[in-house]
Amino acid sequence: MEAPSTIKAIKARMIIDSRGTPTTEVELTTQLGVFRAACPSGASTGMHEALELRDKDPSAFRGKGVEQALENIRKIIAPALIGMPVRDQRAIDEKLQELDGTANKTFSILGANAVLPVSMACCLAAAREEHISLYQYLNRLANSNNVTGARDVRLPVPCMNIINGGKHAGNKLGPQEYMIAPIKAKSFAQAMQMGCEVYSKLKEILKDEFGLAATAVGDEGGFAPNVADPEVPLKYITKAIDACGYNGLMGICIDAAASEFYSETENVYDLNFKDPENPNKVSGAELANIYLDWCRRYPIVSFEDPFNEEDHATFANFLAALRQEGLPTQVVGDDLTVSQVSHIQKAETYKSCSALLLKINQVGTITGAIDAANLAMSYGWSVMVSHRSGETEDVFIAHLATALGCGQIKSGAPSRSERCAKYNELLRIEDSTKIPYGFEAWK
Repeated sequence: MEAPSTIKAIKARMIIDSRGTPTTEVELTTQLGVFRAACPSGASTGMHEALELRDKDPSAFRGKGVEQALENIRKIIAPALIGMPVRDQRAIDEKLQELDGTANKTFSILGANAVLPVSMACCLAAAREEHISLYQYLNRLANSNNVTGARDVRLPVPCMNIINGGKHAGNKLGPQEYMIAPIKAKSFAQAMQMGCEVYSKLKEILKDEFGLAATAVGDEGGFAPNVADPEVPLKYITKAIDACGYNGLMGICIDAAASEFYSETENVYDLNFKDPENPNKVSGAELANIYLDWCRRYPIVSFEDPFNEEDHATFANFLAALRQEGLPTQVVGDDLTVSQVSHIQKAETYKSCSALLLKINQVGTITGAIDAANLAMSYGWSVMVSHRSGETEDVFIAHLATALGCGQIKSGAPSRSERCAKYNELLRIEDSTKIPYGFEAWK
């Protein structure tokens, strides 16, 4: 029997993400080869998520350099991990946590952008060691620490961000993402066809209505029409869905990212926060009523971060109101839960959401992300695996979503190569296997 592969070397370099901002990439060497992984970066970030370490040197990349994170990989992480078996993912991730030493597990010393690509690359190496696909290896990891029983792999519904606002676009629109979800597609390939057709039709509609400038795209590939009324995108998305013949077959998802337009001093939400001369300020209760009205009139199946990340009470009231009316909309915690066990537990105590948005760089390690997903599922929550607005060509999350069997992923529009890379990887997985597609609650 061959000896297990061990970590022989870890090389770290700077690469550029989809916003032209530096990020970290790792090449991890074992007896079986070299394995590469890169770290994404968010624009609207939760206050409790793991730390993204930046140099803050104004003379380089306007303060956003990552040399300190790279040095932490080279001088602290690599020497400690060399010689460890790549198949012992939990021991590796625990060693990363030990090296950082932060009590609240936010990697505020080493930086999550130093730790995460190392954790990811170890998974890639271990999958090669096991002679299986990455999603199969991640599924084994997930099932090894899953109290609710073994989960089968499943191709996720792609929640495609086709209109961008908030911090992801230079328009007046307050909410950050308006997505489409081909919930009734028969396969992932058909889901992508449906999404691409609606995306193309929406471009045509926006051009006819607002002119060519409305088809400019935001950070995640969605169009960025310069409208302020947050209901306008719903009207045009519905029109595009109907025009393509997909009425009843496609749902709409919203990520409000409401912490970005919440004023703590006034305790109000300004839906026009990007147009200070024309404020549209409402209370949490008033905003919840606006959302409820939308959910009654549009096929909204998912609502992410509808309120400020600390406002568990309004989250809980909104979820209760949706359930009381029998509306099928899941309430997703992102900034609320930051993919971390302690915050998921708090949200469950308050009954403030029914789904977890899983972002691997919010927690910093792959076993940490899997633990978060398993805990959420043990509460009966849904899980949506997510990219970040600053992305690379790395396709790890496509495998993670498949491995967890969660049935949901968001990776932006069917546009821009760093977004399509994840969708194309899922197409490859589907083409090579007979894995089922979809999210049962949406069928």
